[in-house]
Amino acid sequence: MLTLLQSVYEAIDNKRGEDIIVLNMEGISPLADQFIITHANSERQVQAIAREVSDAASKLNHHAKRLEGLDGGRWVLIDLGDIVVHVFHRDERTHYNLEKLWRDAPLMEVEMSQ
Repeated sequence: MLTLLQSVYEAIDNKRGEDIIVLNMEGISPLADQFIITHANSERQVQAIAREVSDAASKLNHHAKRLEGLDGGRWVLIDLGDIVVHVFHRDERTHYNLEKLWRDAPLMEVEMSQ
């Protein structure tokens, strides 16, 4: 059975999200246990990834507590409780550089089911 983390990761991968990283935020941030960060090359692709993530979570009975930025397609935040997903447009990811902001958080590997 897929975990929420695996399901979300695979949803991003299926929609061709680029440079997917998972940060282990346990003990670092009270906001979530994991942050998933990815980017796409167009607003339309950012929106498609965000919808796919939301659908994948819903199939596991996890519904987004918040979904922000979908209309703009530049930076979409999907709050799934223990997991927060950041889907950026390539330019926005470089500008905000969350990886640097949260550099104390260790990277996590996610095993794909396929």
